[in-house]
Amino acid sequence: MLPPTTALPMLPGHTSPAASFDQPFEMLAACHERVQRSLGLLQRLAAHLAEHGNDSPARSAAADVLRYFDLAAPHHHEDEERHVFPALLRSPDAALRAAVEQLQRDHAEMRDLWSTLRVALQAVAAGESAAFDAPTLALLQRFVALHQDHLRIEDSLVYPQARAAVGPGSLQMMGDEMAQRRGATRPGSRLSGERG
Repeated sequence: MLPPTTALPMLPGHTSPAASFDQPFEMLAACHERVQRSLGLLQRLAAHLAEHGNDSPARSAAADVLRYFDLAAPHHHEDEERHVFPALLRSPDAALRAAVEQLQRDHAEMRDLWSTLRVALQAVAAGESAAFDAPTLALLQRFVALHQDHLRIEDSLVYPQARAAVGPGSLQMMGDEMAQRRGATRPGSRLSGERG
């Protein structure tokens, strides 16, 4: 069941707690907060469409959700695949390895679900669709639930284990590579002045 309708839009500029590439795990945690806000906006959008139809706030909210899951979410998943998961997959802890393997499967399922869900959101953003149909609502609910479980496992188990396994030099490299993939640079980093 979707939450009751509240005012739209909800994501003014995707603000989040201050974090920088100098603190890559804090950046990853801030991304999780943006994921939660984007998922909440997606749920409110569905309820708003059902109650009010496709108005200007609905189109704006659809564009915000598209922007986050088209641009930021893929970077976040790549950060995890490159910098968080590999060391944990070499762990002697079988339960930890199984959790990381599940997270990798989740990323693949998220990509598949998003490729279908984004078509419905594009139609809303363009003013071509007034509401989500029943199959789209079911897909939306699966997308949200999958993310909720995924984030819980990362926050409670995987990030703490990865943070403990990464040394200062690796943290610097991790932050540099995260910045480079986004076309950003860090003052004083080995990438400062280079384009991503």
